[in-house]
Amino acid sequence: MKHNLQFDFVADKVKNTLTITREFLAGRQLVWDCYTKSDLLDQWFAPKPFTTKTKSMDFSEGGHWHYAMIEPNGTEYWGYTEYLKIQPIDYYTSTDAFSNAEGEINTDLPRAEWVVTFTDKGENALVETVVTYKSLSDLETVINMGMEQGMTATLEKLDELLLTLTK
Repeated sequence: MKHNLQFDFVADKVKNTLTITREFLAGRQLVWDCYTKSDLLDQWFAPKPFTTKTKSMDFSEGGHWHYAMIEPNGTEYWGYTEYLKIQPIDYYTSTDAFSNAEGEINTDLPRAEWVVTFTDKGENALVETVVTYKSLSDLETVINMGMEQGMTATLEKLDELLLTLTK
């Protein structure tokens, strides 16, 4: 049974933004939990065949999520998210950066501001993620790193997780 769920990936090279709009076959509270709880994030937040592991997480304003995306061969790619503003099950804002295992930010790679908004679309949840980069060069860097393909594959893993959680 194939569902035609909304998925849009729009790069705006004037505003240096990526806008990813994605519909999920689940209620908004469950989708919110999948985005904000480390035990659930670890099950989906990386494109196949990568896995994710959380080193530390404090989902609160001023808190952070320090995690790694891991290749099957064991190579780790670390990320560090700082949470700025949180309005439960409606939206949160954060900054996102590449880091090392100690949580030190890699200033050679682009940082971004994220605004992640959760709304109802009938019985489904709609998540709009607006990612803003400091420059067109930063935006083009992440596009060339495969951001669209990576996000597509990652969100498909979330679809699979939601199927197991809603049974």
